Amino acid sequence: MVKATIEDVAEEAGVSVATVDRVLNGRAAVRPQTAERVEKAIRRLNYQPDRLAARLARAREYRFCFILPEGSNAFMTSLAEAVQDEALRMAREKVVIDLLHTDVFDAQQLAATLDAIGPVYDGVAVVALDHPRVREALNALAERGVTVVTLVSDVPSSRRAHYVGIDNSAAGRTAATLMGRYLSGRRGKVGLIAGSLSLRDHIERQFGFEQVMAHDFPNLTLLPVREGRDDRAKVQVVAEQLLADHPDLIGLYNVGAGSGGIAAALEQGGRARDVVFITHELTDDTRRALIDGTIDIIINQDAGHEVRSAIRVLMSKADRAPIVEQMERIRIDIYLRDNIP
Repeated sequence: MVKATIEDVAEEAGVSVATVDRVLNGRAAVRPQTAERVEKAIRRLNYQPDRLAARLARAREYRFCFILPEGSNAFMTSLAEAVQDEALRMAREKVVIDLLHTDVFDAQQLAATLDAIGPVYDGVAVVALDHPRVREALNALAERGVTVVTLVSDVPSSRRAHYVGIDNSAAGRTAATLMGRYLSGRRGKVGLIAGSLSLRDHIERQFGFEQVMAHDFPNLTLLPVREGRDDRAKVQVVAEQLLADHPDLIGLYNVGAGSGGIAAALEQGGRARDVVFITHELTDDTRRALIDGTIDIIINQDAGHEVRSAIRVLMSKADRAPIVEQMERIRIDIYLRDNIP
């Protein structure tokens, strides 16, 4: 079957090509009766617009901004590298992608960064803190016509257009099931370390973990969560204190980043083989610790997939095209030493 063209649609609807273009892109007012004729012609001919050609032919570029955490978080570094790679690729399609870093643990600073986003941007992808001040900043961007995508950590009560990331509650439940089965009926304590309980992804992982542990593994005592702000040195101090306070600790789940610090604490304390350690994100640090046996399981999300997904969503919104939900579903990957890529 020959693919329908915009000229075919114009002929079928009895209008000019320019009128079809205006209906497709909402560039100017078109009488409702005319727009309806064009839309019917599109459906009858199953016309699929060439979005790439349209982007290349338009008079201006699209401009998007990614806002990621500052600091030494290895997974966020992977996200930043993926953004930079995609920025080079998308430049050929008249799409400019900028990258900003800020302290996402500080609601006021993150909100100020969002407030400073200028009218040059068509869309923003942000690792967000679920805080009223940040929520208002996201809503203000949406009110100004800027498409907002939350990345990795969501703010579902905001006016963001889409969330790109794993199901974090499911990730936490998965970690709990694996922890309980790895400990195989042993009695003892299990510790949790998070970056910040203001990050929704960390809250959801903690909730899912605690839910399964309480219901399925009553032989294990779950300790209160401790925070390390995803900083390797701070997380190491937290882990060392946790081990000192609880000699009967037999399991440890790191909800966030900084896992290299926990691995160092376990190894220096001589506990690397008797504490089951489950963490998130496959990085250089966690890969080595998994191979060495200090980490038992890594729950991973693909940074490159998330960046490409965020860009596709922003492009779809800018082009007024539907999102293909199946393409934007981010999988939960589980790595052991035996299947590490």
